[in-house]
Order: sequence, then C-alpha cells, then structure tokens
Amino acid sequence: MVYKIKKLDRKNWPPLLEEINQLPEKLFYAGVIPDWKRKLLCVVGARKNTSYGKEAVETLMEGLRGYPITIVSGLALGIDSIAHRVALKNNLPTISIPGSGLSLEVLHPQSHIHLAEEIIEKGGVLMNEFEPEFKATQWSFPQRNRIMAGMSHATLVIEAEKKSGTLITARLATEYNRDVLTLPGNIFNTTSQGPHMLIRLGATLIRDSDDILEALHLEKMENGNTKNDDEKYFDCSEKEIMIVKLLIEPLPRDEILRQANTKHQISTGEAQTLLSLLELKGLIKEFLGEIHLS
Repeated sequence: MVYKIKKLDRKNWPPLLEEINQLPEKLFYAGVIPDWKRKLLCVVGARKNTSYGKEAVETLMEGLRGYPITIVSGLALGIDSIAHRVALKNNLPTISIPGSGLSLEVLHPQSHIHLAEEIIEKGGVLMNEFEPEFKATQWSFPQRNRIMAGMSHATLVIEAEKKSGTLITARLATEYNRDVLTLPGNIFNTTSQGPHMLIRLGATLIRDSDDILEALHLEKMENGNTKNDDEKYFDCSEKEIMIVKLLIEPLPRDEILRQANTKHQISTGEAQTLLSLLELKGLIKEFLGEIHLS
C-alpha cells in the first residue's frame, strides 16, 4: 500500500494541542483527518509488556467499544502497538504518532509497517511534526510524546519501568493539565513500578472500562444501549442475534445450549458454532464458568 503524506492545515489541528507550550511548527499526516469532537485517549506503556498488560488493554478497550473515543498511541513495540490493534478490532478510531517520519522507508519500527497501513485502511491516521523522510533518533521519541499527551484528553499508562519514555508522556500530560490514568500491577514485576509511582503521585487508578469513561466524562450506556447495537452487531446473522438475546445476564454454556434448542430450535452443535463465532468477534466472553456479553 502506498499512502499520501500531506501537511495538515492549522485549522485542522487537534484543538487541545493548541494549548501546550512548545507547539510544533507544522504537522504532517497520512490517512483521514480525525473527528476532533471525540474524546482522545492516549494509551502508552512498556515495550516489553507482560501478558497481564496485553490482557488489560484488550479488556479495557473492549469496554470502550461504541463510545465516542479515539485511541492515540505511538506505534512502538509492546503496549503501543497492542493499543492500536485492539482499537481497530473494536471499531475505535486510532491515531498513531511515530517517532520517525511517516514515509514507509523510514517508519519506525519497520516491523509495524503493516500495522500503519491497516490503521490508514480502516480510517485512522498517522501524524507527527517530522519531515516525511526523517529517521528516528534517540531524542525524537520524547519530542513526539508531547504531541501525544498534548492532543489527548487523558493519558492511560499500562505498565512502565521507573525510567521510561512512558513516564515522560505521563509527566507531560500532568504539565498540560490532562488526566493521567493507570492501573496497578504485580508488585514483583518491574513494569509495575511506574504505574505504582504514578498512583502515589495522584494518578487516577483504573479498575475497569467504567473508570475510563468516568475520567473522560462520558455517561455509561446501560445494558449496551440499543443506540449502538446496530453498529456493534451489524455483521451478525439472525441466529447469532438469537444467542445474544439469551444473554441478558451471564449464563453457563449448558444453559445457553438448552435455551437455544427449546426457544429457537437451534441444535447443540450449531449453537456451539454460533458461540465460537460470537467469541471470535469479541462480542461474548467466558469467565468463571459463565458466558456474558463483552
């Protein structure tokens, strides 16, 4: 895929970015100019994340599906790229701010070229202040962090060691009077040191997606409010919707199979297949022996 890199007109800059000191002289972008009326959530974290960090991002982002939230991150290894991918999976627009120019020849890291292309293909955008052919340097990453923090309503930290670029982004967010959010981790992991330090300094502790919605001043939609159900279940078959409607409350798998058969004449084998498809689509999840809507 070959994408066009353009200079972003000042009138189309992220409104919150205008509030920071050390404004960039110019911004380049590739993709679709975002809807700046949405809430921007910057998600950053350790390059060498743990499985806990990955699962946390997946769970938290699933809970934000259908809300007017755009995910901002830096395309880096680890939590950044996970945040982009999970956002795409959950139909959340995503903005990538790489530490290099946007040209494919210099894009950093090169292992994420396909991810960058997918972001653009799915209506997202790559953006930063560097000339398109600029090669990443040691100082370019902290420099781009001020754009990520400055353009976002809040910054969510998922795992970070005490000395890391992630904490630079969190510090800048504080300086710009933005909310800093983080979640606690395993006390035996060094990647928990950063979040725990932030919590002691007053960062908002995140336990679930509802805490993020509250921090972004978004009202929770009770029972998956049908306002967004059309979007959420747009690619589901009629029988998949039948299964979804059984899950008004979490149920054991056997009970779902029984109700699918008695209420809708769906055989056990077909119901098992439908459950697998819904799980692959991220619409249901099995936890502690029960299946519930995501």
